Amino acid sequence: MGAYNEQLVTAGIMLAGDGLHPSSRGKRVRFGGASPTVIDGPFAETKELIAGFWLLEVRSMDEAVEWLKRAPFPAGDEVEIRRVFEAEDFGAEFTPELRAQEQRLVEEIAR
Repeated sequence: MGAYNEQLVTAGIMLAGDGLHPSSRGKRVRFGGASPTVIDGPFAETKELIAGFWLLEVRSMDEAVEWLKRAPFPAGDEVEIRRVFEAEDFGAEFTPELRAQEQRLVEEIAR
């Protein structure tokens, strides 16, 4: 996987990526009722879990698919690809005030 990550970085498309600990070390927070409920892992009722992620900046879904086809996963593994929301996805709902707030948060995170 390290060599594949190197290819993504060298291509200039990898923004972030990490593996995640197993669900046995996680918690869930279920909302509803008077207050949220905390549930300790592992989560036996879950059929599919996220084991890690890459955040890539590519021109299209097709380009993301082409990159993922190169990943060194064993036969039978499956990886989901999804877009990250961008301001344009929210249209008129993303007011100038919300844009300014988002920009402030992005700048604060970068510090």
